[in-house]
Amino acid sequence: MEDRVIFPAEWYPQSAVQLTWPHKGTDWAPLLSEVIPCFVTIAKEIMKREKLLIVCPDEQEVRAVLGEVDESKIIFREMDTNDTWARDHGGISVFDGEESMVYDFTFNGWGMKFAADKDNLINRNLIYSNTFADGVIPANMQPFVLEGGSLESDGKGTLLTTAECLLSSNRNEYLDRSQIEQHLKDIFGFERILWLESGYLAGDDTDSHIDTLARFCSEDTIAYVKCTDENDEHYDELLQMEEEIKAFLQTNGEPYNLIALPMADEVIWAGDRLPATYANFLIINGAVLLPFYNSPKDEIARIALQKAFPDREVIGINCLPLIKQHGSLHCVTMQFPEGFIS
Repeated sequence: MEDRVIFPAEWYPQSAVQLTWPHKGTDWAPLLSEVIPCFVTIAKEIMKREKLLIVCPDEQEVRAVLGEVDESKIIFREMDTNDTWARDHGGISVFDGEESMVYDFTFNGWGMKFAADKDNLINRNLIYSNTFADGVIPANMQPFVLEGGSLESDGKGTLLTTAECLLSSNRNEYLDRSQIEQHLKDIFGFERILWLESGYLAGDDTDSHIDTLARFCSEDTIAYVKCTDENDEHYDELLQMEEEIKAFLQTNGEPYNLIALPMADEVIWAGDRLPATYANFLIINGAVLLPFYNSPKDEIARIALQKAFPDREVIGINCLPLIKQHGSLHCVTMQFPEGFIS
């Protein structure tokens, strides 16, 4: 391990993935019959390949819907939760020289849009319940506000992110861009930050998290959402975003290999357009879990992403239920690198 802080890329070997389970005390209450089968599918795909950490108020309720499981592959931690978006309230794993650390940032409900008091305690509860492997060091990074969905690391010192989210006045309002950039470099070991100034999805509550728009697939490859319909409200913004991504260079001075993912078909529910996106995929050991939306574009997205991950199985999971609460597959998960959970 290098003698500096490293924020490992998502494709780094993993020990476990966290799901924070939906229940009747969350906004999922009227949709539980739809969303729980989606969570069950995600859970079972994860457990085929690595451990699964489930955070929930009632272990027995979750076991009843999961059915028989390999007990060596599952960990339950009971606690109260506001919601289910583990990507944003979950701990962020880094290596600091020879040490493994879990960062606990403030989660304030995406800029104080939603209640987050219980979710902001999840990481501390996991630490106190000895969830992490011996030697993993917890680090209190509060009061800095940060969500995992706003960060894309190539594992080699480059961060890809959006200005719209990280510079939001409802997160770290007393810090300007240069101060935020320096803080992220200090704590994550980033050598450079690639800022996207454009790009958004209608219905998104996160202020344009990067994991809804563009993702590192490897050190030299970025997958991003491309809109080809000039009548779509996203066309101009996503075209500008594409031009920004095309202008980004690798540390060796070469342009990135780019993989265009289709703009998901419009999904309207309760009168609002939902933020359906194929960029919200999850990389796990040996596979990539890709959100599907019951559209012909699902297979187009799968084929495109398979080019980025030739050695991994790309598995589509119906995430239409998930986007009814304005998030998707990556948003409900948080991975932990090898060695972090025993």
